[in-house]
Amino acid sequence: MAKEKGGFWVGLAAAVFYPATALLARRRNEGAERIPRTGGALVVMNHVSHLDPVYDAVFTHKQGRVPHFLAKHSLWNVPLLGTVIKGARQIPVYRGTADAQQSLRAAHAALEQGLLVVIYPEGTITKDPDGWPMNSRTGVARLALQHDVPVIPVARWGTRDIYDHYRKKFRPFPRKTVVTRVGAPVDLSAHRDKPESLALLREVTDLLMGEVKDLLADVRQETAPDGFYKKG
Repeated sequence: MAKEKGGFWVGLAAAVFYPATALLARRRNEGAERIPRTGGALVVMNHVSHLDPVYDAVFTHKQGRVPHFLAKHSLWNVPLLGTVIKGARQIPVYRGTADAQQSLRAAHAALEQGLLVVIYPEGTITKDPDGWPMNSRTGVARLALQHDVPVIPVARWGTRDIYDHYRKKFRPFPRKTVVTRVGAPVDLSAHRDKPESLALLREVTDLLMGEVKDLLADVRQETAPDGFYKKG
């Protein structure tokens, strides 16, 4: 399969993001060789800061892939930002539609086209005070089960030390360290032949985010809490 070409907007974003992320943080990447260099793949990540997409984009781009992030479709209407994310072929999620499957139609199409899709199943930055993953949306399970592509859990930690949205703290100095750890592709063969149900989607979602949480615990060298934080 031919390697995807990023085009002008991806090149422009890289020219801005590479030096900006390097200025704010050192990088430590572990298991990066597990990111497939070609073909469709679903990368499942935790979400702790609004800086995450910038650092995650640089990480995946350095592995020779063009990342395609899921984002709410209303961002496509924001002046300039909408132009950039459309040009970089990011993926709109149409929340609020009657059909949950239809809300992810662009993400399904991207996987079918052999693109690398990055998803934050929590839907927003975690509200857990300690930064552990929240209870997640089940769209990730639909994508994982309906496409025969590698599903790769990834944990990233350190971006909230730079920008903590809920505490309104931006601390660029001293320079921080952002760690990204990539896990092995998750074997979903035992789940693929089961009829789709809400229970199955929840089970697979929690399985995938459990893998992410375990990776995060390793990075933090802490014991992860049981279950997932639920928003109040």
